Amino acid sequence: MAGKKINPWLKAGLEFGPLLAFFIAFSRLKTQVFTVAGTEYSGFILATAIFVPLLVASTLVLWRLTGRLAAMQIATLVLVIVFGGLTIWLNDPRFLKMKVTIIYLLFAGILGLGMALGKSWLALVMDEVLPLTAEGWRILTWRLIAFFLGLAVLNEVIWRTMSDQAWVNFKTFGLSVLVFAFFMAQTRLFARHAVPKDE
Repeated sequence: MAGKKINPWLKAGLEFGPLLAFFIAFSRLKTQVFTVAGTEYSGFILATAIFVPLLVASTLVLWRLTGRLAAMQIATLVLVIVFGGLTIWLNDPRFLKMKVTIIYLLFAGILGLGMALGKSWLALVMDEVLPLTAEGWRILTWRLIAFFLGLAVLNEVIWRTMSDQAWVNFKTFGLSVLVFAFFMAQTRLFARHAVPKDE
């Protein structure tokens, strides 16, 4: 069932606003240490404590306005609550950083399971906005699986070998640019395997 249409700028603000708030909060607080109930917390932890409830609130507002949430949005929300909560509770930034790896492995695994069963589950959620032939969906799904696996590996390399600021920059801007570049690179596939309009 299709959700209600809302202003695209409002939708983008609800989807990316919490992440942008995390970036701003971390950039301003990264050199500071805060003591709460005798425990010291870094700016990264405080930025996470801002990000998690903002994402929950924005997702609930998006659901309220549209009447539906995509499976990827629900999975992202659950993983952010779990790993963001662990980051704050255990005072350890690694959990939020690992969340990115886990979510892309999860997406790759779900799509891979669908292909093993002879189905492109990607087509089930995107067919209305991107009508492709069965072969087009098969090719796009395998490419997306490889892309998600690549993002998981890249995230692990960045958070394990680079600074917190480098990872936050990658999380906020790098991932969005890479996803955009991936789909732009598929334009020939979309054109070659588009379903004719009369169908």
